[in-house]
Amino acid sequence: MSAVSQDQLKRYRERAEAVLARVLPSAQTSPPDLHEAMRYATLGGGKRLRACLVYATGEALGASLEALDSAAAAVELIHAYSLVHDDLPCMDDDDMRRGRPSCHKAFGEATALLAGDALQTQAFAVLARAQAVSPHARIRMVEELAQASGSLGMAGGQALDLKAGPEATVEILEERHSRKTGALIHASVRLGALAANPEIPVALDDYGRALGLAFQIADDLLDVEGVALVVGKTVGADAAAGKATFASVLGVDEARRRARALHDNALASLRFLGDNGGLLATIAQYAVERDH
Repeated sequence: MSAVSQDQLKRYRERAEAVLARVLPSAQTSPPDLHEAMRYATLGGGKRLRACLVYATGEALGASLEALDSAAAAVELIHAYSLVHDDLPCMDDDDMRRGRPSCHKAFGEATALLAGDALQTQAFAVLARAQAVSPHARIRMVEELAQASGSLGMAGGQALDLKAGPEATVEILEERHSRKTGALIHASVRLGALAANPEIPVALDDYGRALGLAFQIADDLLDVEGVALVVGKTVGADAAAGKATFASVLGVDEARRRARALHDNALASLRFLGDNGGLLATIAQYAVERDH
């Protein structure tokens, strides 16, 4: 990754963090425990991959950063809510998230459940109030985020994941993870595009889908090969839960090759952008080469 790309992505992450800090209720606002839990679950950590995708896509198509702020914050709020709920004992039962105790370990299960609920609704409030895009674009963006988050997207993918066993085909894994992980990543690309133009280029849809699956395969490999202090969450959880993953079904070497092929497909989809697609290409590279 070039120094220029690193600096730009760092600016995106810092901008997203500042917007999130502004749109989340203060911990001094009643009820303070709930608002503190919301801020704990959202701020001060994370890759901000989804926000970076919103900014990079939108800027590549000519949108201003101001027009992208609300969408960038909204996808991160949805992502934060999903992690809070995923970590609960009734879901994946994880004690660590981003290198520190999961929200329910820090605040208790009931407060964590409410924090996740409130983060989800806050995401749609932020997007509905976006003033730097047209009313039509706002409606499209709200619909896009709802679709990616609901039963046909992320929530549906989590439902499929809860029923997952040790056996699966690659096709089953792709269906599950194109929803659970891929839907919000894909939606981040589409939200950035909608802030710039009512028509989303088909090639960007191809990019978003390929990136979402590549990211999940990298996650599966990290669950096998990662170090907890680097990854920031419990490793080996999928094997312990008896869940089939890309790594267990394909084997580590073949899973890595598949992630690389998806990366190459994502890059091919960006050709129409020319030099404007450089940051999106950098994000695709990071998705398959990251160590956390």
